[in-house]
Amino acid sequence: MELTTPLDGVYPAMTTPLTDDGSIDFDRLHDHTRRLVDGGVDGLVPVGTTGESATLTHDEHVEVVEAVVDAADGDVPVIAGAGSNSTHEAVGLAGRSVDAGADALLLISPYYNRPEPAGMVAHYREIADRVDVPQVLYNVPSRTGRTIEVDSAVELARHENIIGYKAASGDVGRVSEIVERTADEEFSVLSGDDGLTLPIISVGGRGTVSVTANVEPERVGDLVHSALDGDFETARRRHQELEPLNRALFAESNPIPVKAAQELRGHGPANYRSPLTPLSEDHWAPLREALNDLAERELSV
Repeated sequence: MELTTPLDGVYPAMTTPLTDDGSIDFDRLHDHTRRLVDGGVDGLVPVGTTGESATLTHDEHVEVVEAVVDAADGDVPVIAGAGSNSTHEAVGLAGRSVDAGADALLLISPYYNRPEPAGMVAHYREIADRVDVPQVLYNVPSRTGRTIEVDSAVELARHENIIGYKAASGDVGRVSEIVERTADEEFSVLSGDDGLTLPIISVGGRGTVSVTANVEPERVGDLVHSALDGDFETARRRHQELEPLNRALFAESNPIPVKAAQELRGHGPANYRSPLTPLSEDHWAPLREALNDLAERELSV
């Protein structure tokens, strides 16, 4: 499906269902994709952090992208997670993801080797020069150890293939400055923190790459589109309804709690690849309570 820009709306950071032996459960992946599409999402983001990309082989990564593209059947665009701390490897994985049918890419910033700002810009520019599809920068310094500086994001936004920025640093001030300084570009800032989606939209963000949307796509969609339409009363109500679930979904490392939430909703067992472990006992009750509370609330969209 052709991706329209600027990006607006809800793009679930999809989980990758696994069988009891740790292999990819493609039947459940198909069902999950269709559940999200039927829930009204604006696009899909497989094999990102939430999709356990760090423990998938590159071949598995491509297979997941292919499966999601096939299940989506052109109904919504697919933005494949990609990237690496090696620019050469990132270019290769990006190209393979596009060959698998991805409409766009979400590119994690280089991790562990902690490049300087010039190296960060060179890394993203090389991928954008060599892989001709729309690309979204992904800033999550809590995982990568290095932030994408505001000046770097503004410089990269001028590249015709770089269309967005996923903000997962928790710094709304940084987001606001990027929005302000890229106002003349075809460039969207998207929340990467579910609890900050509404604040980020309030300063000019255009939506969210959401973990919570894996289990509440309609409600997250109503929050985002209400805010984008200027109906902040409805958006605030949805934000407040979702906050207990948002907190429960980040009580442990993502995607541990969200897979547990999917299990509670009847969408298969919460299986992980090592070194991730099952949700600890003391976090099940708040998660169950948040899900039950939402299930009892009527959603009129």
